[in-house]
Amino acid sequence: MLSLTLLGIALTALAGFFFSRSRALSVSEGVLANLHSRPTYHGLYAALVIVLVGYGVYIVMNIAMSSYVSSTVSGALDERAPELTGLAAETVLADVRALALGGVTSRTDDLRIALSELYVSANATRIWAVTIVALAAALGAAYWSYARVSREFRARNRAEKIMQRILWTTAAVAVLTTMMIFLSLIGETLNFITILDGRIDKFLFGLTWSPLSGVHSGEMSADKVGAVPLFVGTLLITLIAMAVAIPVGLFAAIYLSEYASHQIRAWAKPMLEILAGVPTVVYGFFAATTVAPFMVGIGEAVGVPVEAESALAAGVVMGVMIIPFISSLSDDVINAVPQALRDGSYGLGATKAETITKVVLPAALPGIVSASLLGVSRAVGETMIVVMAVGQSANLTFNPLDKVTTVTVQITMLILGDTEAATAAGPAYTLGFALFAATLGLNIFALRLVNKYRQKYD
Repeated sequence: MLSLTLLGIALTALAGFFFSRSRALSVSEGVLANLHSRPTYHGLYAALVIVLVGYGVYIVMNIAMSSYVSSTVSGALDERAPELTGLAAETVLADVRALALGGVTSRTDDLRIALSELYVSANATRIWAVTIVALAAALGAAYWSYARVSREFRARNRAEKIMQRILWTTAAVAVLTTMMIFLSLIGETLNFITILDGRIDKFLFGLTWSPLSGVHSGEMSADKVGAVPLFVGTLLITLIAMAVAIPVGLFAAIYLSEYASHQIRAWAKPMLEILAGVPTVVYGFFAATTVAPFMVGIGEAVGVPVEAESALAAGVVMGVMIIPFISSLSDDVINAVPQALRDGSYGLGATKAETITKVVLPAALPGIVSASLLGVSRAVGETMIVVMAVGQSANLTFNPLDKVTTVTVQITMLILGDTEAATAAGPAYTLGFALFAATLGLNIFALRLVNKYRQKYD
């Protein structure tokens, strides 16, 4: 029903566009010069107003009526079973929602059945109220915008101002989301540091990672939260990944930009970039079931012990995943090098290989470095591949054939483990803040590098 409401608002906006444009043509009497704004702008203004009003009212009504449904069911529960409070009441409400929506419940009794019937009735009221009010608001906006069409109406200015505000809002949402993530991470991180009595050095430089070893006694030892093994494991896998991704990605970009014909480039580049669209869970499954056993077999053949959850397997597969990022960005940077530089090099008698190594690559070097740094930040923040392919043992080792663990693996294990979320939140959020700071620093450095040298060879 609500999906039909959204569709109805969209159709109303589409109809408003055509009706307002038609009215503008009628008002102009066939002479567009009589209008301040072209008919298309009148239609666009009407469509934007209808969409903003319709969807805005839909969202507000949905929030308000959802609160109405929750308060209605909660109030009925308080009246019928006042002895239920806290977790018990939340469990009953969860069962009521599941029973009303056809889900699985922990138990079924007369109270839950009666409340589920009330939930269904209140939810139906919510749906009809949202539908009627949202469609009425959209129709009202359509009539209002249609009535405003006239020769003097500045539809173009209004439509452009609305679009400008929409774009500003979307940009603000992105910035605010980043700020909220930062504030939530740093808040939990400060709480965790408080638990450690301010010994942040124990976290940054400690060599033993076992943050949940003392949870049963109600204490968290500062000597067991050393994150150095996690940082080393993350760095090791990242280095392996970049050792695979940078040479292959860069050489592929050079070939596609300087040597490949248009026919080869037309199919080779899309095929290479398909790797970027493969879900990371597929890479993780491939690493765990194919690459890791293959490396173990090679190690047994040559007499070198290789762990089944080694850093090498995860790093190689992660490098394959990052290849299209580096290749595509490097290809764009190399193609952006002015052809005049190549022609000047050829005119001085340099060969194609000499031109590439001594002219093109130095000119494109800042962009290539920034692409590599973005690939590093992508590798540092990768989760699914390392969760499926590496172990959970926090070993402090630089041997790529041993078991290691990473920051993302430990965050996943802490959050998804059977320990209470309040206990695991401190270490998990602190690791997340460290990862956030590392990736943010790499991205800022890469962007500053691009901005600094972007105009150098124009």
